[in-house]
This record gives sequence, structure tokens and C-alpha cells, in this order.
Amino acid sequence: MKLTLRGHSALYAVEQLMMQLFPEEQDGEAVSTLSVGEKFLTATARISLHGRTGRGCKRLPLSQKDNVRLQRQILQQSFYLAAVEVLGFAPPWGALAGVRPTKLVSTHLLGGGTEASADRLLRDTYFVSPARRKLCIDAARHTVETARLLRPQDLSVYVGIPFCPTRCAYCSFVSQSVERFGKDLAPYLDALILEVRRTGELLKKTGRIVRTLYMGGGTPTTLSTPQMERLLAAIGESFDLSECLEFTVEGGRPDTLDLQKLQAIRRGGADRMSINPQTMSDDVLRRIGRNHTTAQTVTAYGQARAAGFEGINMDLIAGLPGDDVDSFLQSVGQVIALSPSNITVHTLALKKAAALYQSRDALPSGAAVAEMLSRTEAALRHAGYEPYYLYRQKYMSGSFENVGWCKSGFTGLYNIAMMEELHTILSLGGGGMTKVNLGPGKLQRFHNPKIPADYVSRIDQILKQKEQIFALLEDSDSQTPL
Repeated sequence: MKLTLRGHSALYAVEQLMMQLFPEEQDGEAVSTLSVGEKFLTATARISLHGRTGRGCKRLPLSQKDNVRLQRQILQQSFYLAAVEVLGFAPPWGALAGVRPTKLVSTHLLGGGTEASADRLLRDTYFVSPARRKLCIDAARHTVETARLLRPQDLSVYVGIPFCPTRCAYCSFVSQSVERFGKDLAPYLDALILEVRRTGELLKKTGRIVRTLYMGGGTPTTLSTPQMERLLAAIGESFDLSECLEFTVEGGRPDTLDLQKLQAIRRGGADRMSINPQTMSDDVLRRIGRNHTTAQTVTAYGQARAAGFEGINMDLIAGLPGDDVDSFLQSVGQVIALSPSNITVHTLALKKAAALYQSRDALPSGAAVAEMLSRTEAALRHAGYEPYYLYRQKYMSGSFENVGWCKSGFTGLYNIAMMEELHTILSLGGGGMTKVNLGPGKLQRFHNPKIPADYVSRIDQILKQKEQIFALLEDSDSQTPL
């Protein structure tokens, strides 16, 4: 869709909302205008698509015309109102364009607002549906609780393993399949351990405290048991984890797990596993290129329990090819019956780097995905789960969201700290992005190379960058008023 701005330059604010409401739409035209009158600053929008035209208008008193946040707000509101006329329905997240809708609510609550006033904010300013308002506020409650656990010297650590057994059809991450790139894994691990050890030295020197640690990917359990033991030993020797509240290893693919490896992970200090079937339908698993079965998922879950893990997350994806409402709900029922501590329900997001983007193989409709999500929410709440974090992505089916659900006492702390940007996230490994939190709304990002071979060849530069990151943290501390 072609977007024209008149009287303003707030491209990002309007474009992001357009991408949420009209994902991948190549046709049509939208015009967003901001004009100054005698009494009001007026935002208008006109959207024309497939023979339909919608118009929206919102105003501000001239006394507030220099408030950039309110300007952006009325631009998005007018665009949303025009979009509703074209779409013929009200999108569930209204005029909220960001990927972190709970951040708006948690900031409001931490600033002294109430859940009732947060609900009014979502309803009156952003036109969010009642169901999504409840979801957002329930999740933000966990954010507030997590924020109160964190202290100024705390941070979280992410360790990335960008390798998988095979590449899933929906995947857009830079992750190399062991089938093709297995030779890169050993040198990658050597370089990663160098980064772990140097980071440990800097943590000790600066007195930073690791509160949560997450090993993700790719699929970290692509590592063999000896390789995993070696990495965990380096982490245990380098990091003081005596005050770490949560240490997660993402198992991801059940076909990379066995009892011996799970026991090694538990001995290595991890107290939380993620075992991600994505679906409990063998037919859908074949369609998305995952070389494991539902039976293997159930076996891996039992082995994780036997290895001593109480905290176990399981992922499902709504909207996969070949799935429908009934089969997806069967998957949900099977996972609930296993009774993991956490269940994360993703909505399929089609990214251009994914094979599925080109094939569009028998994808469920947006209406079907909406029913999957609403009935899944009812089932999870009935089973005693509550939402603890959520986020949205571009090109997501039906403009919905990904939601993490937990049993009482099993809030996923790393997920909240990372998604809500509560403190510094220190990332190690290929594709890692460190976010240095310098205060409210102030983040500085540092990227590691995405391709494992590039990461290995540039490890000396990466170690120097870690020193810069810690120098920035120390400088930030010295400028913080007592």
C-alpha cells in the first residue's frame, strides 16, 4: 500500500500501524495529513483499497500542538478509524502499533496508575477490544511483580546457539541446519566459550549480578551431550549464579533430547526447559519440516520431568499449514494434559525469509486463527494458567499476538525482562543483540554477527565490544543521581 504524508513527517508511527492493519497489502493508497487550524491541530486519514474508501479524523487543542506524543497519537487514531471503514471490522489491538502492548500498561501501573485507569487508556485512546484489554492487563500484572524483583546492578544474559537439526518452513531466523553446516559447530562453540569467559571476567570486575540466564537459538540442544556439558561448565565457572532466579535452556526440538542430555543440563545449573512441539499433529509436523513425532514430544517431556525439571515450557503455533480449529484445539488439549508449568501460544507470522512465505501451503484463515486463540485462551484459563507476557510481530495472521501462559509461581522472568526492557540484556553468541538499559526509554544496542562463521572470524572484535558495553554500564552508573 502506498503511503503519503502531508503536513508531518511521523512516518514510523503511521507506517507501523499500516503494516499491522494491512500486512503485505500491495494495492491501495493511504494519505495521512496533519493541519493547523484556528483552534485545533487536526489529523485526518484517507485509505482507498479494493474499491472501498475510509476516512478518519482526530483533533488536539492548539495548546497541545507541540506535544509530539499526542501528535503521534491522533495520527494513529485517525488512520485506525479510516482503516476500520475499509476493513469492515475492528482489529483486536485497535490503534496500538507496537510489538509490546503490555509495556504501555506496565509503565502506566508502575507510574501509579490503576488497572481500571489502564483499561480506560486502552479502550478510549487506542480502541483495544475488551478481550485484548483483559489479556494485556493480566500480563502487565506479572511485569510489575517482576520489575519489583530487579535491582540496579542486575542484568540478564542470553546465550545463543544458531544451529538446528533442520530448518522449519515458518522460520526466518538466521539458524544453520546441522545437516549442511555441522562442521561450523565445533569452532563456533570454541569462540562462544571465549566470549563466556571474557564476559564472566567483566561481570566480576563490575559487580553486575546475573538474575536470569536464557540459552536460546536456533536449537541449543543441537549440541551433543559432551558439547553441552562443556558449555555449561564454562558458564558455571565464569558466572556467579548464586543470585540467579531462573536459568532456561531451550530444548526446542524433541528429537534433540534424551535423558542423558537433560540430566547433564540439569546438573549444569539450568532449572527450566523449553520443549517446543509447535503442534501435536504428526501431519502438520511433516508439513513444516520438523523431523519428530508427537510421541517423541511426549517422551522428551517425561524425560525432562525425570531429570528433575519442574519448570517446563511448551510452545504451540496457531495458523500452521494443514491445521484447523479442531486439530489445533486437540494439540492444546494434549499439551494441557501433560501439565507443563508454562505454555506459549504463538500466532504464525509469515516472514519473507521463511520458506512458507512463498508456498502459503493450506494456511488457516484469519477467522479460523481467531477462533483457535479465543478457545485456547478459555481452555488455558480453565486449566489454571494465566498470561504473563505477550508480544506482537509484523505479518502476523489476523493481527493477533504471541502469549506466554504460566501456572502460579512459574512466571517466565527472562521473557518479561527481555520483552519489557526492564534492565540490560547481555547477549552472547551469533546473532545476539545486547540491549544496554541506560534509564527509562534509553536503550543502546550492540549486535553480534548473525552467521556463525562470521562470528568465529570476528571473535576478537566481539570481545572488545563487550569491554565497551561494560564501560558504558559503568559510565551510566556514575551519572545516575543518588
